[in-house]
Parts: sequence; structure tokens; C-alpha cells
Amino acid sequence: MTQSAAQQYKSTRSGRLVVPGWMNMLPGQPDAVEVQLDVVPEDLRRTHASLLIEYWATPDDLTLQSVLPIRAFGAAQEGWCAIVPAAGRVLVRAIDPEPTPPVLASHWINVDPATVPGTTVHVRVAFPAAPGPVQNLLNPGRA
Repeated sequence: MTQSAAQQYKSTRSGRLVVPGWMNMLPGQPDAVEVQLDVVPEDLRRTHASLLIEYWATPDDLTLQSVLPIRAFGAAQEGWCAIVPAAGRVLVRAIDPEPTPPVLASHWINVDPATVPGTTVHVRVAFPAAPGPVQNLLNPGRA
């Protein structure tokens, strides 16, 4: 077993791989919410796309930030998740720099401190359609 394989954890609830570092984040606050990252099948073929995942314990405290390549979803049949305490915010951004202009989709999750431990949240990640050419928004007949 390689060292990287030995350090990979799976959720006991779902069997999904846990994004490295995404559990036991705040001392004294137990893990409570499993955030499951569900990339739509048509986006799994993106070669340069990534998810930027952030956990904010407070509005002023970026506690953890990770990048997970979309190709990791094709390699892990179990899927991926993050496990967070019942507090703060989770931001998931889907970024693909390959098209021109690049595409971005964002998801915010506000975690209520009253959330029951064992709660599961699904984040459906779907990249928006590639934007068309930039158009002049001004009326052509006006100055």
C-alpha cells in the first residue's frame, strides 16, 4: 500500500472518498454534515476542470480550501465528499479554464448550528453551457 493510499479516508456513512483534510476541522466541534459532491455525468469528461472547495468557520475565517480535479471523479467510483461541523459555510466552485471564456458555477451551503449530526447534503455540480461570443450590450443606434 502506498503512503498516499494509506492516507485516503472513506465516509462510514456513504462509502465515498473524503477530500483530504475535510474532517475534524474545528477542535471541540464534532463532524456533523456530509457534503456529497455529485458531478453530472456529461461534465466528467472535462479534462482541465476542477472544484474549488472552501470552508468558512465564520464569515471572516477561511478555515480550509482545497482543489479537486474533475478527473478524480472518474477515477473514484465511490464519489467524493467533505465532512464539516454543524457551523459555518461551504463554498463549492466548479471551474473550467479550457473554454474561452472560462466557465464557473458556484454553490453556497450555510450550515445551521442546530443541524442534526449525520445530516447529508448533496451538491449537484453542473457546469453552465459555454457562453457565446461577447456581444455589445449598447443599442447600436444610440450614442
